[in-house]
Amino acid sequence: MKKGNGGAFLAGMLVGGAIGTIAGLLIAPRSGKETRRILKKSADALPELAEDLSTSVQLQADRLSESAMRNWNETLDRLKEAIAAGIEASQIEAQERQQPRQVTVDTNSSENHHL
Repeated sequence: MKKGNGGAFLAGMLVGGAIGTIAGLLIAPRSGKETRRILKKSADALPELAEDLSTSVQLQADRLSESAMRNWNETLDRLKEAIAAGIEASQIEAQERQQPRQVTVDTNSSENHHL
């Protein structure tokens, strides 16, 4: 299981547990009165279950939001660094182009001896 999927796993466990409980109650060999009493008890617990599920989902959403913001900030930092490096490189190249080039003449060349 991934590190960030704890809330989804917990939500799945809670929903699966509720579905399993209801299915078990409907299949179990009990009298109608006893089954209705157990169903009422389970129904009374549903708001608390829904609240737990809601809290779990909210916590997971907060973690995801924090993670997304952290990733976004890291990406922006890398982008700023890349832009700064590009500006610096272009400034260096511009300076190199502005410097006068030195031209050297080879006086020992065979072409110069024919003069």
